[in-house]
Amino acid sequence: MLIDRYKRGETHAVSLLHQLSQILQFNLEIKETVATGNTQVLCFAFCVVIDGVEYRTGMGKTKKEARLTAAELALQELLPYLESKNSVHPEVSERKNPVNLLILQAVKDQISKLMNSHPEFSACVGTTAAFILQSASGFEVVALGTGNTNINVSASLTGRILHDSHAVVTARRSLMRFLYRHLLMFFSKTTNLKEKSIFQQNSNSSLLSVKPGITLHLYLNQLPKGAAHMPFKPRLNPLSISAWQANNEISLHLSVEGKVFSVFSSSFEMSTSKVVSMSATDKITQWQVVGYQGALLGHFIEPIYVRNILLGDSGCSDIRGMEISVRQRVEGITSQLPMYYCMMRPHINLVPSLATNDGDVGQVTCSINWSEGDSSLEVVDGLEGKTIEESPFKSSAALASRLCKVAMLHRFKLVAKEAQREELLATSSYREAKRMAKPYQEAKNVLRAYLLQQGFGSWLDKPSVSDNFNM
Repeated sequence: MLIDRYKRGETHAVSLLHQLSQILQFNLEIKETVATGNTQVLCFAFCVVIDGVEYRTGMGKTKKEARLTAAELALQELLPYLESKNSVHPEVSERKNPVNLLILQAVKDQISKLMNSHPEFSACVGTTAAFILQSASGFEVVALGTGNTNINVSASLTGRILHDSHAVVTARRSLMRFLYRHLLMFFSKTTNLKEKSIFQQNSNSSLLSVKPGITLHLYLNQLPKGAAHMPFKPRLNPLSISAWQANNEISLHLSVEGKVFSVFSSSFEMSTSKVVSMSATDKITQWQVVGYQGALLGHFIEPIYVRNILLGDSGCSDIRGMEISVRQRVEGITSQLPMYYCMMRPHINLVPSLATNDGDVGQVTCSINWSEGDSSLEVVDGLEGKTIEESPFKSSAALASRLCKVAMLHRFKLVAKEAQREELLATSSYREAKRMAKPYQEAKNVLRAYLLQQGFGSWLDKPSVSDNFNM
């Protein structure tokens, strides 16, 4: 068997990938990228691209060594899945991949588990977003969120109010709580806990990386707001960027009071009394470049990317707008990014919806959040940005959500203490801690400059004072 021969050292990693690409009929590319950032010596960098999905970057003193390292890193993620199928055969090709069904079942089971305990909040699940972790042991939902609103009051300067409670934003912040939990496990003095962490020490960096064989997927029960909703117009090459650049649909979008506007729209006027955020589509586009971990976690771990995005929107029949928005708008940016960052092109697929919307989802203002390890779910009033009195979980009498910035800063300090990072413990504010994450900030600035240069508009700058708080 091919995999056995590879494990015995009889097959080269690059050769095995080419053999698998022929058997499984996937498109394979091993392309050169740019190693920048923290490298002290000249080195080459390559990454494996399978059906448009980029795997981790491999580096080496020669191009041959870098290609080999990239191939080995890709196989670390591929082999556990292939071996779980017991044979390398065309039936495990992605075109007949059962992974989507397993992801859907994991999300369905988790929704049922949460709603069986709290059926009074079942109206909220129509907007569900969930992150699913795939490992050798199967598929597990590790973070889940619902919601469809921004707050309708002035922006908070205390860090204790959630400004954006859209489902994917809520789920992503829940994912960050999951990542903090596993960092605390990694830095634990208890061997058993450390072994259970999803993280491992990277031999080439001071940053931790996710263990081989672990993959992250994203399920969305609704097409995200923004450019993903652009109508299809059959002109030129239907999937080309040039087919869309004549209008504003592909531009960056702003979300305010439940409505979405192109950044070029003349019907939207900025008001200091309104909380404005980037659209969910634009945020997903950003996270596929800078990672879902954010700036604070970027002090400890390499970027975290999603491999597959599953859309369970029963009212959606065309995902070409989503594909262009998330994948093609930032095509070619990887070579400009710092080390470990890349444009991770996810597979995007339509799948059956797991939850229907009873009535107008715009009327459902509550937002649910949960992550693996939580004893109960938390329910937030999306219009006020605070936990409701009836929430099964409440962190304090002040009703600040466990997803708020102050809560995230608290977890950041806990991890910094366990990791003995004195320079991080000494930070005076949330804003300073974020600004100290230099590679992350560089990647974010490169992305925003790239989007502007390509004609998609300017990213909304948040007032710096909104992050200038401490615990």
